[in-house]
Amino acid sequence: MYETKEKNTENRPAPVVIKNATFITSAARADQFITPDKPMIAVCGKSNVGKSSFINMLANRKKLAKTSSEPGRTRLVNYFDFGEFILADLPGYGFARVSKGEKEKWAKTLDAFFKDREKIAHVFMLVDSRHDPTADDVQMMQFLNYHILPFTVVLTKSDKLSRMKLKEHLRAIAADLYLGEKNLLATSSETGYGKIDVLTKLRSVIDVANTPTESEDEAEDEETEN
Repeated sequence: MYETKEKNTENRPAPVVIKNATFITSAARADQFITPDKPMIAVCGKSNVGKSSFINMLANRKKLAKTSSEPGRTRLVNYFDFGEFILADLPGYGFARVSKGEKEKWAKTLDAFFKDREKIAHVFMLVDSRHDPTADDVQMMQFLNYHILPFTVVLTKSDKLSRMKLKEHLRAIAADLYLGEKNLLATSSETGYGKIDVLTKLRSVIDVANTPTESEDEAEDEETEN
């Protein structure tokens, strides 16, 4: 067990402060997806990677997102209000003990969700820090790259490794996914390791999402003139 080491905070934004996270709704179909009026963060990952535990860690609550000992239980898109942003918990992928039809249904749900990329400010793609990325993980990352969706890889369950092993696995996973090590954040929902790093990343994402584009500025100028 270990805690997050203090890093150089110079020029780093202040972490997001989450005071009260609440469940909004679940969606099984595209026509049930919500269009939020604030930045939306999507959380994806293979079944049993620890998505629910990760969400609960961010929310400072134990049971906001329901955890299950049986992988493959999350079959809906679950939306949560985190104050400054909306979090969308996506169905886990890559679980072997479900029918082909069920897998295809989940794939269609994910495709439909990511189709409207303008709604999505950022994606946290969760990968188990103890293992090599699966073929499904690689495919998911390729999908995000293809659709030009900004994402960060979050390594879960890092408390299960020694500090030395975690560094080794982080380097190996970064190499497997063709990413720089700075594009990966190691976390543990058990100890809170890495939570500040995630909250700091969220602050950067939210600030960018809330910054008006040039076209929006021009539209505001026109309204002012009229």
